[in-house]
Parts: sequence; C-alpha cells; structure tokens
Amino acid sequence: MLEFITEKTSSWEFLKNTELPIFIYGMGDGAEKILKQFENFGIPTAGFFASDEFVRGHSFKGHLVHSLSQIEALIDDFVIVLAFGAGYESLYRRITDIAKKHILIAPDVPVVGGGLFTYEYCLENAQKLQKVYDLLADDLSKQTFADIVNFRISGKIEYLDRCTCDKAHIWNDILKPGDNEEYIDMGAYNGDTAIEFAQITGGKYKAIHALEPDTRNFRKLGKNTEGLKNINIFNAAAWNEDTMLDFSDRSGRNSKITDSTGIKLKQVAALRGDSISENATYIKMDVEGAEMQAIEGCAASIGNGCKLNIALYHRTEDIFEIPLRIHELNPRLKLYIRHLMYIPAWETNLYCTL
Repeated sequence: MLEFITEKTSSWEFLKNTELPIFIYGMGDGAEKILKQFENFGIPTAGFFASDEFVRGHSFKGHLVHSLSQIEALIDDFVIVLAFGAGYESLYRRITDIAKKHILIAPDVPVVGGGLFTYEYCLENAQKLQKVYDLLADDLSKQTFADIVNFRISGKIEYLDRCTCDKAHIWNDILKPGDNEEYIDMGAYNGDTAIEFAQITGGKYKAIHALEPDTRNFRKLGKNTEGLKNINIFNAAAWNEDTMLDFSDRSGRNSKITDSTGIKLKQVAALRGDSISENATYIKMDVEGAEMQAIEGCAASIGNGCKLNIALYHRTEDIFEIPLRIHELNPRLKLYIRHLMYIPAWETNLYCTL
C-alpha cells in the first residue's frame, strides 16, 4: 500500500534538521502561516527576502527585507522557503531558476482549515489515498496524484514541474465540451472562467450560471461578461442548501465563507447548484474550501453524469475526500487529476466525465 509515496521526510522535518541558514522568500499571509509552523517546530529564521521591486525600505516581523543578491553576497549556502503562490510563467520560471542554484522548499500549508500533509498523515489516511489512486482513470492521473502527494510531503518543487500540464489538454482530451452545454461556474471571480468557457465552445452553449459571493468581484463579473449570451449571474456562494451565510468579503480570489474570524463579515446568499439547475452538463467548483458543501448541493446533476472540474487544494484532506465523495455519488464518472502551472500545489484539480 502507498508504494507511490517515495518521500517520507516532511519539509518541516528537513528545515528543522538542516544546519544551513533559512531565508523566507516573500511577505504577507503565506509568510505568516509558515512562521507559525516554524514556531511550532522550533525552526529558526535567518531573515526574509523579496523580489527587487519589493525590497526598498520594507521590513517584516522586525526583519529588514533584503534582495536575493544581497544575501548571496554575504552567505554562500542557505535554504530558501517559498512563502507565496506563483501562477504566471515569468514568476514560475524565476523560482525554478533560483531552485537550480539553492535548496528551495515550498512547504504545504492549507489555504483553509488546519492540519499538515506529512507522511504520518498519509499513513493515517492510507486506505483513502490508496483507493483514490486505484480509482483514477489513466496513468497520467496516477502519476500526477503521486507527484502532488510527494510534493506536499517534501515541498520539493520538481514534483510540480514534472506533472504540470496545459489547459488545452484538459479541454480537448478530458472535458471535450459540446455545443449545448449548461455550465454552472461556482467561484466565478471576475468572469475569467465564464469567458474562457464561452471562448472554448465558440459561443455554442445552452446557458452559463455564474456564482460569485464577493461584492467587488461580483461587480467585475457583471461588467466583464456583459457581452456573453444566455448568462445568469448570482451574487451568492455555492453551498449544500439555500440559505444565508456569514462571508469574509476580501475582494479577491481568497474571499470565503467564514465562521467568526473573517474580515468585513457580511451576510451573503448561498445556493445549491441543483436549485439553479438539475440538468447542468458541466460544473466548475473553486470555492475556497467549501467544495464539499458545493458537491452536496449538486448531487442531482452529479448523479445525472455532468462533467466536473473541482479544486483539490484548499483543505488538507481534499485530495482524497473529494474524489471519494464524487465516486460515492456517481460511480460511473471517470476520475482524472491534473495540475496546472502553479507553485505550491494550487491549481490541482479533479476532472470527471462519463
């Protein structure tokens, strides 16, 4: 069991045991989450650095923020810990180039919720992980799943580079949209994914239903999709019932349903996908940690065999709990896992088709 897991030392264990100085690359939420784990594990920090355009006059947590070249001029050998997400090519390539010169680790910390993805965590969930691996529909999915698991344990970005694919492959070889699709876009953000869908289908679709709970994003969604035909937009979150929920209105991709600690708390409408349509043919879910609730709210469409595109990276357990739940709801659906260009393992998604 779990023969596909080759990494057994977590990124946190490696960082705790290294004798080299450790510099954190980046500032902000990611660095704060990593520092919290450094405190838990007793990992020392030598300092912080940022890209040249962010260096001048900046300090973070009492440290003056340096440039990489300044650190390289003073220290020959050190470890870099990446503390932000890189999803566009020039930044991605900059990071992979840095990793050729220095040991670079991108520790896995959950976007939402708690728990760390370690080898011990994998052993605790061995049966579920193995079941997902065995259920996957093709060898590339199995290899991608293995690479993502090994990355999340070790923080070694070469695993991500190896399994990265492009969107054209996903559209052309997995989702294969037809001319009469009814699409529910959950977590529509500013309309980018609705527009992409319209372009891929050449405007030949039945309807687009786009949900976005964040106020500012919703305004952008409305403005950016004005030219699309047959589109319905909802200032609402995706959920497992039609209700009202507290929401952290953060005006970005990280806006999310919250319990008590959110910023700018407000009440927002929440809708089941099945309340919008039980005949959806394609549903995308990128809802910042509420994917399991969104899945339950789409049980009818999933049971009917609609195609799915679901984010697998917000919560520590999503990588196995989401595929297993989809399989329970409709065992006929084939399960594929692909990773789009991103460091850390964000943009790792589950794609499902009959």
